[in-house]
Amino acid sequence: MSGSVKNGLKKVYLYTRFERFWHWFQAALILVLAATGLEVHGSFSLLGFERAVAVHEWCAWAWLGLYVFIVFWLSTTGEWKQYVPTTRKIYEVAMYYASGIFRGEPHPVPKTQRAKHNPLQRLTYLSIATLLIPFQIATGIAYLYYNDWAALGLASLSLETVATLHTIGAFGFLAFVVVHVYMTTTGHTVSAHVIAMFTGWEEVEDEKSVPEWERKTSPM
Repeated sequence: MSGSVKNGLKKVYLYTRFERFWHWFQAALILVLAATGLEVHGSFSLLGFERAVAVHEWCAWAWLGLYVFIVFWLSTTGEWKQYVPTTRKIYEVAMYYASGIFRGEPHPVPKTQRAKHNPLQRLTYLSIATLLIPFQIATGIAYLYYNDWAALGLASLSLETVATLHTIGAFGFLAFVVVHVYMTTTGHTVSAHVIAMFTGWEEVEDEKSVPEWERKTSPM
């Protein structure tokens, strides 16, 4: 689905309703989990320890359920192709964000309906989905069922170690959120990417101007 072309930009429908829903819902869950997790660790007092634990646990299970739905949606709609890793133009993209963007240079990998994410984004999102999220789920479930470790033959594990690993994962997510929020301001206008995640519509370069390499199916 696409609209008119204006100033070399074409308005296209990039993000479906479910895609936008899970994006914002997941963001909210991450922030609530981070806040309640810090409270459980005694960093501050807002809800109270018991309520913070209850909210943290509820959000954790909600995120696990959402994660399952996201994987199912990606698998059945073919959107998983948007996350196929590639090293093409990754250096150019990295240099663009490091310096080129401040000199007003054009993005080396324009966003299109066929390729919503540039090579750096693909590697980042894929790493989070396949490594960081499973890591956080595993350490979180281990922490939650601490009282059952002995029955499961896991008595040799250290609760402190599991808690520390889970906290490290949480700070990993917070770091991603900070960088992600900054990246939302790097569109053709400061609010373009954020508005697109609310409406589903975004102005992107006309696909005719996209380099041929981006339309290739080979991931590497």
